[in-house]
Amino acid sequence: MSDVSIRFGTDGWRAVIAEDFTFANVRRVAWALAEHLQASGRARQGVAVGYDCRFLSDRFAAAVASVLAAADIPVILSPTACPTPALSWAVVSRRLGAGVMITASHNPPEYNGFKLKGWFGGPALPEETQQLESILARQEAARRPGQEPPRGMDLDEARRLGRVEEADLIGPYVEQLRRLVDWERLRSARLRVVVDPMHGAARGILAQLLREAGLEVTEIRGEWNPGFGGLAPEPIARNLGPAIEAVQRLQAQAVLVTDGDGDRVGAVDATGEVVDAQRIFALLLQHLVEVRGWRGAVIKTFAGTRMVDKLAARYGLPFRETPIGFKHVCEHALKEDVLIGGEESGGIGIKNHMPERDGLLCNLLLAEIMATRGRTLAEQVRALMAEIGPHHFQRRDLRLSAEGKDRLLRRLAEDPPSRLAGWPVERVDPLDGYKLIFGPSRWILFRASGTEPVVRVYAEAESPEAVEALLADGLRFVDAVAGA
Repeated sequence: MSDVSIRFGTDGWRAVIAEDFTFANVRRVAWALAEHLQASGRARQGVAVGYDCRFLSDRFAAAVASVLAAADIPVILSPTACPTPALSWAVVSRRLGAGVMITASHNPPEYNGFKLKGWFGGPALPEETQQLESILARQEAARRPGQEPPRGMDLDEARRLGRVEEADLIGPYVEQLRRLVDWERLRSARLRVVVDPMHGAARGILAQLLREAGLEVTEIRGEWNPGFGGLAPEPIARNLGPAIEAVQRLQAQAVLVTDGDGDRVGAVDATGEVVDAQRIFALLLQHLVEVRGWRGAVIKTFAGTRMVDKLAARYGLPFRETPIGFKHVCEHALKEDVLIGGEESGGIGIKNHMPERDGLLCNLLLAEIMATRGRTLAEQVRALMAEIGPHHFQRRDLRLSAEGKDRLLRRLAEDPPSRLAGWPVERVDPLDGYKLIFGPSRWILFRASGTEPVVRVYAEAESPEAVEALLADGLRFVDAVAGA
């Protein structure tokens, strides 16, 4: 029996390749998924299986396909690496029962992962992943010590029997993107941009779409490199040195960035200033309402900027805040008309598409915003903050021992600080982690990651200096408690 406990975090199961993320364990999850789909009555609808550019992702995807085929579940298998939203669109457009994406998204290169998509294309909902974990536990309990799960069937045989079909998932997805963007406006603007897929699965796709719209495009970090050039493929400031250098060297209007599997968005302005996902969320919301004239609920996860709350109130739109993880946004999108929903990490989805994050679509809309407003992204951010007030944001990731993490979370639950950086805490919100709130635009959040062995500390305030002061005192608090 395996001693690996497989748990689905905020977005799937992730683990280090060759340690816990092994072919045997991937097959374990696939067999549990097969049983779950059969029990739910969705097995005959079939499953799309895709993969990213990480080490052995294609082989892991083939292992999943072979197991599902052995369970007589039809499989649509991508013949190439593809972005996660392309896999999700295949589930929606083909009306399949589920989707599996082999990816660790933004995690460091030594990780891989198993993202499960529901029949609606978005992340599997919590009750579904809980059912999958229960099946896994029961299957393991029934297995003899040392016995590996069945390997599945030969893929060539599965193809011959019609149980596995290889199909292009990127082409239909690109056609969907063509329906969602104002290409005429882009053609008239004649922008010069850099595209940075961070060696991930969106490489070549976003750049080609923008070239077809008449933009002058240079793609960087577009080569296949499962080591991601030594950086985690997460579009945050510390990983965007090549993007900053490129935008200044090429005198472009912006760098449009996607993460390792293409479902997150990031950007760098013409000046080399990083436009973080918090500001991107606000810009997209403003554009969809003021230019597109769209309406609907606004959904923000717990670490999201207060700019979103303020804009929703200004536009008279319903507003909801959820725990971290796009699956919670997706729950709302399945029940009500959602205009936009997203996370501080850059996973943002919009209406008239699917209840799923899409980094390529969000980047196309950023280009549309520049073309419409005639401003750089930073200029547009400054104009927005002149209207609703300044907001600045930072995040720190801390690696703590399991004991230190437990001490920290226990202390925050039982005796949180009453003051940080000289400001009194007005209240503590324990929705997902512990958020200490100091005022309408100032807060700090301590939260254990659901996909990595880290505690994240997020802070937002009215100035960069206030954010730094909050973080510095917050980190001193963590040091004193977790290191004690």
